[in-house]
Amino acid sequence: MKDQYVIPPPPVAAIPTAEGGAFPVRRVYCVGRNYAEHAVEMGHDPNREPPFFFQKNPQDLVSDGSFPYPQGSNDVQHELELMVALKSGGRWITAEAAEAHIWGYGVALDMTCRDLQSIAKERGRPWISAKAFYRSAPCGVLSPVAMTGHPRNGAMELRVSGKVRQKGDLAQQIWTVPEIIERLSTEFELAAGDVILTGTPAGVGPLQVGDSLDGSIAGVGQVSVEVVGEQGPPR
Repeated sequence: MKDQYVIPPPPVAAIPTAEGGAFPVRRVYCVGRNYAEHAVEMGHDPNREPPFFFQKNPQDLVSDGSFPYPQGSNDVQHELELMVALKSGGRWITAEAAEAHIWGYGVALDMTCRDLQSIAKERGRPWISAKAFYRSAPCGVLSPVAMTGHPRNGAMELRVSGKVRQKGDLAQQIWTVPEIIERLSTEFELAAGDVILTGTPAGVGPLQVGDSLDGSIAGVGQVSVEVVGEQGPPR
């Protein structure tokens, strides 16, 4: 065969790292309702039910500090999350062995079109339009485990235009990072380049064009984003 591919392969999505270079992203897994108070504010039972997952696209992880407000939604909300990056994977990973597969940690925002999500829930449809839309996961840099350790606690805070919206702590997670990896590996084959967003504490709320977001997780890192208007199709 003269050429391996019939079209040029797409570029690899990647996240910058604190030590230079970039982390290539294979898949993005997200954990739903992993903080009890957030589960309550969304109208759900905070008890320790098995975690559930949804996905974003690798290209949705962006670190240039700009978030274009999608034209198809009137209620985009912020969700501050711990980001976990894997250097290896497999099936049937135990919680005890999970941390050996982690390359590092960072801070991300799971932007959500809450109005589209509500419609999808009512109709029993997937959340892809509400969760995996264009540039829906602004993030900061990834830091290797050598810099962060494996954080089990750490204050979480998100300010929107200078006002505190979300406050919490990693210790409030219903399912820990090792438990999440264990559960994910029973449903999927994890691999190097996989990124996991581990859920958000209470305080999610709406955004508008012009807002600035500054999020942090103690001992892990920061993320800063400006909400801008999305450009429409060329005329």
